[in-house]
Amino acid sequence: MGTSKKSEIPADRVELYDRLVATNREVERKGASVPYTSVNGHMFSYLNAQGSMALKLPKAERDAFLEKYQTTLFEAYGIVQKEFVTVPDALLENTDELKTYFDFSYETTRALKPKATRGKA
Repeated sequence: MGTSKKSEIPADRVELYDRLVATNREVERKGASVPYTSVNGHMFSYLNAQGSMALKLPKAERDAFLEKYQTTLFEAYGIVQKEFVTVPDALLENTDELKTYFDFSYETTRALKPKATRGKA
């Protein structure tokens, strides 16, 4: 018997993330073991193994978010991801409030130039 790649992320965190993603019909949740969202090849949100959510925001909104929610830039594998904020647990639990930031993140990321795809053109 092989082992399946089941996520080790706490189920309640995945459920909250899925609820948030479901609020935007243009966004599809991807990733089995690491849930994430992307558009045009650019990731704009994801959950880490501990169930913390990272959200990509442009500088002005990122700075305002960091101050308003008293949070930090997201850190993964010992590296600070300068474009991503750590979404506080209480905000992840407040889908209505977080949706505004999630939608803004999607719209600003969608406006970026699409990343080149691998393979034959």
